[in-house]
Amino acid sequence: MAAPHRIVFANEKGGTGKSTTAVHVAVALAYQGAKVAALDLDTRQKTFFRYCENRAETQLRRNVELPGPVFDICHGDTIEVLEEEAERIGEGADFLLFDTPGRDDPFARHVAASADTLVTPMNDSFVDFDLIGHVDAESFKVRKLSFYAELIWEARIKRSRAQIEQQRREMDWVVVRNRTGFTDARNQRRIDQALTELSKRVGFRVSQGLSERVIYRELFPSGLTLLDKGHLGELGTSHLVARQEVRSLVANLRLPMPSGREEAARPATRPVAEMA
Repeated sequence: MAAPHRIVFANEKGGTGKSTTAVHVAVALAYQGAKVAALDLDTRQKTFFRYCENRAETQLRRNVELPGPVFDICHGDTIEVLEEEAERIGEGADFLLFDTPGRDDPFARHVAASADTLVTPMNDSFVDFDLIGHVDAESFKVRKLSFYAELIWEARIKRSRAQIEQQRREMDWVVVRNRTGFTDARNQRRIDQALTELSKRVGFRVSQGLSERVIYRELFPSGLTLLDKGHLGELGTSHLVARQEVRSLVANLRLPMPSGREEAARPATRPVAEMA
Protein backbone atom coordinates (compact mmCIF):
# COMPACT_ATOMS: atom_id res chain seq x y z
CA MET A 1 0.00 0.00 0.00
CA ALA A 2 1.23 3.49 -0.86
CA ALA A 3 2.39 5.73 1.96
CA PRO A 4 -0.15 8.34 3.06
CA HIS A 5 0.07 11.84 1.66
CA ARG A 6 1.83 13.91 4.32
CA ILE A 7 0.31 17.30 5.13
CA VAL A 8 2.40 19.36 7.53
CA PHE A 9 1.14 22.53 9.20
CA ALA A 10 4.23 24.46 10.22
CA ASN A 11 5.10 27.96 11.28
CA GLU A 12 7.79 28.87 13.79
CA LYS A 13 5.63 31.76 15.00
CA GLY A 14 2.63 31.11 17.23
CA GLY A 15 -0.83 32.61 17.01
CA THR A 16 -1.35 32.13 13.27
CA GLY A 17 -4.37 29.81 13.47
CA LYS A 18 -2.24 26.81 12.57
CA SER A 19 -4.02 24.21 14.73
CA THR A 20 -7.49 25.52 13.87
CA THR A 21 -6.63 25.32 10.18
CA ALA A 22 -5.23 21.81 10.60
CA VAL A 23 -8.34 20.53 12.40
CA HIS A 24 -10.70 21.94 9.79
CA VAL A 25 -8.67 20.43 6.94
CA ALA A 26 -8.57 17.05 8.69
CA VAL A 27 -12.34 17.05 9.26
CA ALA A 28 -13.03 18.27 5.72
CA LEU A 29 -11.04 15.36 4.28
CA ALA A 30 -12.83 12.90 6.58
CA TYR A 31 -16.18 14.27 5.42
CA GLN A 32 -15.09 13.48 1.87
CA GLY A 33 -14.55 9.87 2.88
CA ALA A 34 -10.77 9.92 3.19
CA LYS A 35 -8.96 7.95 5.87
CA VAL A 36 -7.16 10.60 7.89
CA ALA A 37 -4.55 10.21 10.63
CA ALA A 38 -2.95 13.01 12.59
CA LEU A 39 0.00 13.43 14.93
CA ASP A 40 0.34 16.49 17.18
CA LEU A 41 4.01 17.38 17.68
CA ASP A 42 3.32 20.28 20.03
CA THR A 43 3.68 18.41 23.30
CA ARG A 44 3.31 21.62 25.33
CA GLN A 45 0.15 23.19 23.97
CA LYS A 46 -1.44 20.05 22.47
CA THR A 47 -4.07 22.24 20.78
CA PHE A 48 -4.74 19.91 17.86
CA PHE A 49 -4.85 16.87 20.13
CA ARG A 50 -7.18 18.56 22.62
CA TYR A 51 -9.47 19.76 19.83
CA CYS A 52 -9.83 16.23 18.47
CA GLU A 53 -10.22 14.83 21.98
CA ASN A 54 -13.07 17.27 22.61
CA ARG A 55 -14.61 16.19 19.31
CA ALA A 56 -14.49 12.52 20.25
CA GLU A 57 -16.06 13.27 23.62
CA THR A 58 -18.87 15.27 21.99
CA GLN A 59 -19.49 12.35 19.66
CA LEU A 60 -19.94 9.99 22.62
CA ARG A 61 -21.95 12.45 24.71
CA ARG A 62 -24.43 13.26 21.93
CA ASN A 63 -24.42 9.74 20.47
CA VAL A 64 -23.68 11.07 16.99
CA GLU A 65 -21.08 10.30 14.34
CA LEU A 66 -18.63 13.12 13.68
CA PRO A 67 -16.12 12.44 10.89
CA GLY A 68 -12.54 13.08 11.92
CA PRO A 69 -9.01 11.70 12.05
CA VAL A 70 -7.41 8.95 14.04
CA PHE A 71 -5.17 11.09 16.22
CA ASP A 72 -2.45 11.00 18.82
CA ILE A 73 0.32 13.11 20.28
CA CYS A 74 4.01 12.48 19.68
CA HIS A 75 5.58 10.55 22.56
CA GLY A 76 9.07 9.93 21.17
CA ASP A 77 12.26 11.84 21.81
CA THR A 78 14.14 10.99 18.61
CA ILE A 79 13.45 11.37 14.90
CA GLU A 80 13.54 7.58 14.54
CA VAL A 81 10.82 7.12 17.17
CA LEU A 82 8.80 9.92 15.60
CA GLU A 83 8.87 8.10 12.27
CA GLU A 84 7.86 4.85 13.96
CA GLU A 85 4.87 6.58 15.54
CA ALA A 86 3.98 8.20 12.22
CA GLU A 87 4.12 4.83 10.47
CA ARG A 88 1.96 3.23 13.14
CA ILE A 89 -0.79 5.84 13.21
CA GLY A 90 -0.67 6.39 9.45
CA GLU A 91 -1.07 2.73 8.51
CA GLY A 92 -3.88 2.42 5.98
CA ALA A 93 -4.51 6.18 5.92
CA ASP A 94 -4.88 8.31 2.82
CA PHE A 95 -3.58 11.40 4.57
CA LEU A 96 -1.22 11.83 7.52
CA LEU A 97 -1.34 15.29 9.12
CA PHE A 98 1.27 16.81 11.41
CA ASP A 99 0.57 19.85 13.56
CA THR A 100 3.84 21.40 14.73
CA PRO A 101 4.69 23.82 17.57
CA GLY A 102 4.95 27.55 16.97
CA ARG A 103 8.68 27.63 17.63
CA ASP A 104 11.92 26.31 16.17
CA ASP A 105 11.84 22.58 16.81
CA PRO A 106 13.91 19.70 15.35
CA PHE A 107 10.84 17.47 14.89
CA ALA A 108 9.00 20.29 13.13
CA ARG A 109 11.95 20.81 10.79
CA HIS A 110 12.09 17.11 10.02
CA VAL A 111 8.42 16.70 9.10
CA ALA A 112 8.37 20.00 7.20
CA ALA A 113 11.26 18.82 5.05
CA SER A 114 9.49 15.50 4.38
CA ALA A 115 6.04 16.98 3.64
CA ASP A 116 4.12 16.25 0.46
CA THR A 117 2.04 19.35 1.16
CA LEU A 118 3.53 21.96 3.48
CA VAL A 119 0.99 24.46 4.82
CA THR A 120 2.38 27.61 6.44
CA PRO A 121 -0.38 29.75 7.94
CA MET A 122 0.52 33.38 8.57
CA ASN A 123 -1.25 36.50 9.73
CA ASP A 124 -1.21 39.40 7.29
CA SER A 125 1.58 41.34 8.95
CA PHE A 126 5.26 41.85 8.26
CA VAL A 127 5.96 40.37 11.70
CA ASP A 128 4.72 37.06 10.34
CA PHE A 129 6.16 37.64 6.86
CA ASP A 130 9.59 37.87 8.47
CA LEU A 131 9.43 34.10 8.98
CA ILE A 132 9.87 33.53 5.25
CA GLY A 133 11.52 36.71 4.02
CA HIS A 134 13.11 39.99 5.10
CA VAL A 135 11.92 43.21 3.46
CA ASP A 136 13.47 46.64 2.99
CA ALA A 137 12.20 49.13 5.58
CA GLU A 138 11.52 51.82 2.94
CA SER A 139 10.46 50.02 -0.22
CA PHE A 140 9.05 46.83 1.39
CA LYS A 141 10.76 44.84 -1.33
CA VAL A 142 12.18 41.45 -0.35
CA ARG A 143 15.87 41.69 0.53
CA LYS A 144 16.59 38.05 1.28
CA LEU A 145 15.08 34.75 2.29
CA SER A 146 14.72 33.92 5.95
CA PHE A 147 16.42 30.91 7.51
CA TYR A 148 13.10 29.02 7.42
CA ALA A 149 12.51 29.69 3.72
CA GLU A 150 16.06 28.60 2.92
CA LEU A 151 15.49 25.41 4.91
CA ILE A 152 12.38 24.55 2.91
CA TRP A 153 14.04 25.56 -0.37
CA GLU A 154 16.95 23.18 0.28
CA ALA A 155 14.56 20.41 1.32
CA ARG A 156 12.64 20.81 -1.93
CA ILE A 157 15.84 20.62 -3.98
CA LYS A 158 16.88 17.39 -2.23
CA ARG A 159 13.38 16.03 -2.65
CA SER A 160 13.42 16.81 -6.36
CA ARG A 161 16.73 15.00 -6.85
CA ALA A 162 15.48 11.90 -5.05
CA GLN A 163 11.98 12.01 -6.48
CA ILE A 164 12.46 9.37 -9.18
CA GLU A 165 14.55 7.02 -7.05
CA GLN A 166 12.27 7.08 -4.01
CA GLN A 167 9.02 7.56 -5.94
CA ARG A 168 8.20 10.54 -3.74
CA ARG A 169 5.87 13.33 -4.72
CA GLU A 170 7.21 16.82 -5.30
CA MET A 171 6.62 19.03 -2.28
CA ASP A 172 3.81 21.57 -2.65
CA TRP A 173 4.34 24.54 -0.32
CA VAL A 174 1.24 26.64 0.38
CA VAL A 175 1.37 29.85 2.40
CA VAL A 176 -2.09 30.44 3.88
CA ARG A 177 -3.10 33.98 4.75
CA ASN A 178 -5.22 33.91 7.91
CA ARG A 179 -6.95 36.79 9.72
CA THR A 180 -6.78 39.18 6.78
CA GLY A 181 -9.75 41.12 8.16
CA PHE A 182 -7.46 42.91 10.63
CA THR A 183 -5.15 44.28 7.93
CA ASP A 184 -5.57 47.76 6.48
CA ALA A 185 -5.71 48.08 2.69
CA ARG A 186 -2.26 49.69 2.23
CA ASN A 187 -0.50 47.09 4.38
CA GLN A 188 -2.37 44.30 2.61
CA ARG A 189 -1.18 45.57 -0.78
CA ARG A 190 2.41 45.66 0.46
CA ILE A 191 2.17 42.10 1.75
CA ASP A 192 0.54 41.06 -1.54
CA GLN A 193 3.51 42.42 -3.46
CA ALA A 194 6.09 40.91 -1.11
CA LEU A 195 4.43 37.49 -1.17
CA THR A 196 4.16 37.56 -4.96
CA GLU A 197 7.85 38.46 -5.28
CA LEU A 198 8.99 35.84 -2.78
CA SER A 199 6.74 33.10 -4.19
CA LYS A 200 8.51 33.45 -7.54
CA ARG A 201 11.87 32.93 -5.83
CA VAL A 202 11.07 29.87 -3.75
CA GLY A 203 8.04 28.43 -5.51
CA PHE A 204 5.30 28.45 -2.89
CA ARG A 205 1.64 29.09 -3.62
CA VAL A 206 -0.55 31.53 -1.71
CA SER A 207 -4.08 30.77 -0.54
CA GLN A 208 -6.64 32.74 1.37
CA GLY A 209 -7.23 31.16 4.76
CA LEU A 210 -9.50 31.74 7.74
CA SER A 211 -10.61 35.19 8.82
CA GLU A 212 -10.58 36.30 12.44
CA ARG A 213 -13.93 35.08 13.75
CA VAL A 214 -15.15 34.37 17.27
CA ILE A 215 -16.84 31.18 16.06
CA TYR A 216 -13.49 29.41 15.62
CA ARG A 217 -12.62 29.95 19.28
CA GLU A 218 -16.12 29.07 20.45
CA LEU A 219 -16.07 25.68 18.74
CA PHE A 220 -12.93 24.42 20.49
CA PRO A 221 -14.57 23.07 23.71
CA SER A 222 -16.96 20.88 21.72
CA GLY A 223 -14.43 19.94 19.06
CA LEU A 224 -16.95 20.86 16.40
CA THR A 225 -16.04 22.58 13.15
CA LEU A 226 -17.93 24.78 10.75
CA LEU A 227 -18.42 21.75 8.52
CA ASP A 228 -20.60 19.96 11.10
CA LYS A 229 -23.96 21.03 9.73
CA GLY A 230 -26.86 19.95 11.90
CA HIS A 231 -24.75 19.96 15.08
CA LEU A 232 -24.07 23.68 15.44
CA GLY A 233 -27.55 25.07 16.03
CA GLU A 234 -28.69 28.23 14.31
CA LEU A 235 -26.00 29.88 12.21
CA GLY A 236 -25.73 33.47 11.11
CA THR A 237 -24.53 34.82 7.80
CA SER A 238 -20.96 35.24 9.07
CA HIS A 239 -20.86 31.55 10.02
CA LEU A 240 -21.97 30.52 6.56
CA VAL A 241 -19.31 32.75 5.03
CA ALA A 242 -16.72 31.19 7.35
CA ARG A 243 -17.78 27.71 6.27
CA GLN A 244 -17.20 28.69 2.67
CA GLU A 245 -13.74 29.97 3.66
CA VAL A 246 -12.90 26.50 4.95
CA ARG A 247 -14.18 24.80 1.82
CA SER A 248 -12.28 27.18 -0.44
CA LEU A 249 -9.07 26.64 1.53
CA VAL A 250 -9.33 22.84 1.27
CA ALA A 251 -9.99 23.13 -2.47
CA ASN A 252 -6.98 25.43 -2.89
CA LEU A 253 -4.69 22.89 -1.24
CA ARG A 254 -5.32 20.60 -4.26
CA LEU A 255 -4.89 17.44 -2.25
CA PRO A 256 -4.98 14.09 -4.10
CA MET A 257 -8.28 12.62 -2.98
CA PRO A 258 -8.21 8.82 -3.48
CA SER A 259 -10.87 7.46 -5.79
CA GLY A 260 -13.80 5.70 -4.16
CA ARG A 261 -13.42 7.49 -0.82
CA GLU A 262 -16.30 9.92 -1.27
CA GLU A 263 -19.08 7.46 -0.48
CA ALA A 264 -18.70 7.32 3.30
CA ALA A 265 -17.51 9.71 5.98
CA ARG A 266 -15.38 8.40 8.82
CA PRO A 267 -16.32 9.12 12.45
CA ALA A 268 -13.86 10.77 14.81
CA THR A 269 -11.72 8.26 16.69
CA ARG A 270 -10.33 8.32 20.20
CA PRO A 271 -6.53 8.68 20.60
CA VAL A 272 -4.77 5.51 19.51
CA ALA A 273 -3.25 5.13 22.98
CA GLU A 274 -6.78 4.64 24.34
CA MET A 275 -7.67 2.14 21.64
CA ALA A 276 -4.98 -0.35 22.64
